[in-house]
This record gives sequence, C-alpha cells and structure tokens, in this order.
Amino acid sequence: MTLASSMLGLPVAHPFVAGASPLGRDLGTIRSLEDSGAAAIVLPSLFEEQVTLAAEGRIHHMDPCDERWAGYLKHFPNLNDYDFSPDEYAEHVARARSAVDIPVIGSLNGTNGESWVTFSRLIEQAGASALELNMYEVVTDLNISSAAIERQLVQLVSELKQYVKIPIAVKLSPFFASFGNLARQLDRARADGLVMFNRFYQPDIDIATMAPASDVRLSTSNELLLRLRWLAILYGRVRPSLIATGGVATPEDGIKALLTGANAIQVVSAILRHGPGYFTTLRTGLERWMEGHGIEHIDDMRGRASLKDVVDPGAFERAHYIKALHRLKAAVETT
Repeated sequence: MTLASSMLGLPVAHPFVAGASPLGRDLGTIRSLEDSGAAAIVLPSLFEEQVTLAAEGRIHHMDPCDERWAGYLKHFPNLNDYDFSPDEYAEHVARARSAVDIPVIGSLNGTNGESWVTFSRLIEQAGASALELNMYEVVTDLNISSAAIERQLVQLVSELKQYVKIPIAVKLSPFFASFGNLARQLDRARADGLVMFNRFYQPDIDIATMAPASDVRLSTSNELLLRLRWLAILYGRVRPSLIATGGVATPEDGIKALLTGANAIQVVSAILRHGPGYFTTLRTGLERWMEGHGIEHIDDMRGRASLKDVVDPGAFERAHYIKALHRLKAAVETT
C-alpha cells in the first residue's frame, strides 16, 4: 500500500501535515511531530505587523507613539510579545530545517505584503522547503472593491514568484464572490498551492462588559463541508496543489478531503486536542480504509468524489441544495 504523495511539488510520505500553530515554536516539539508521523510542518507565522514595527517602528504606517493612533494600536501586541523577531524567525527556520528530515514550511501572515520580499528571501535562504502566505484580512473599508482585493493578492503572489525559487502556497479565505475565478487567477500567477480555508477568529461580545471578547476555538468536523465543496469543484481544473485545512478532526474527515481532491491535509486542532501522536491515528485510519476498499495507491482514491467529470458543476450543486431542502421538508412532515 502506498500513501506517498506530493504537496507543492514536495514529496511527502503521506498527506497529513502539521499546520501553522504554537507547536512549531519549539524544536523539541517539532522533532516530536516528525517522530509521531507528521509528513511536513508549517511553522508559526511571521506577522507583517512585527516586521514593520521592527524595521520602522510603525504598524500599518501608524506610529504607536502618535496620540492619533495610540488608542487603535494598543490592541496589537508589543514587539517583545512575539516569539521571534524577524531575524530570529529566519534562524528558527534554519534550526528547524536542520532538526528534522520532513519538509519545513515558513509562513508569512499579513494584509498587503509590504516588506515581505526581503523576508521571503531570508526564509528561503534559511532553508525553508516552501513558503505559505496567510492573507488574513477582514476588509472593513466600504470603498474597497472585491476586484481590488483580488488584484492585490494575485499581484503579490506574482511578484514573490519572481523573487523566490521555493514553492509558494496561499492560505485563503472562502469569502470571495467567485472563489473559483480567484483560484484560476492564482494558478496563472504561478502559485504552487491553495490552502483552504483560513479560519477567522471572530470576537464574541461579553454582555457583562459590553465589549468584544477575543477567544480561540478549535475547529471541529462541522467546519469540513465548506472545504470539501471547493476541493471537489477545483480538483482537476487548476494546477496548484489543493491543501485542506480546518475541520479535519478524525481519520474519516481526512478520507473525505482526499476523495474530493486534496493533495495534502493540514491538521492543527486535532493535534492540540490529542497530541502529536494523533498523526499515527490519522495515518492508520487511512490505511485501514484503503485496505478495506482494495485501494493500493492513494492516487487511486484522490478526487473520486470530485466534480471533475460533472458536465455542469453549478447545476449539480444547485440540485443537491434543493434535494437537501426537500429532505428537511420530509423530516418536518414526519415529526
């Protein structure tokens, strides 16, 4: 039985990868992830804000010492609150790369990519196997069009591809009016992978204080369906690797992601819940399923549940939407 796969053009022993998380801060934990079976690891992100704060003393062109911006910028961490300075991050990449044999992927997190060309090169020179761009932004400016946001993202990827030779994956939000078209644009910009999807940590409201309350909630299998939908739609229609992230809590979730077309699966919440050894559980679950279905090679199952051969994927999606509503109606009528 063969689980070996390819992600971003990088060979991996199987599709389960450690996504960006606090687990990537410590070399001992990174070694533990490899020993427990992670096929690759994405390191925690270097944030655009810490890059500009370290280089210019500013965040989004605003000086924290300026009274006009102090109230707004006080919500951002101080430079000392980050695990690594920008230079230390490159050193961490180099140490991690030397500590393990699996691919080590650097991560850049920001909104517009300023100053990233320099640091993408440093990360490449430090020995990173690839680079993940995490474009994490909630656009609150009502004057900015969706086309402008897409153009900025595609241009950033196109520019970075001219400066670095290592593969580039783009971690994306699902909140685009025509996500498939954006995927095609990023394909043409030579992105090597699409990571679907970013999880927005939206603040709750504390009704006692009547103020926003930030909290991190680990993902569950309930979040998987959106990923499956777009994996199925894009499989076989774009060139970049398709990487699922969010909602993979069990081996069955991983199997579903592969059946809809995933090249790799990033896992974070399940590892934070169960520990690095859960990679063995995920891999064993996949092996048992493949054995039970007489599948010898992982490529023989990938994309079987995709829409690659569906003549009109839009009509297919619409039909299943209507069918679901009819099932709901039937369920209500029988209660």
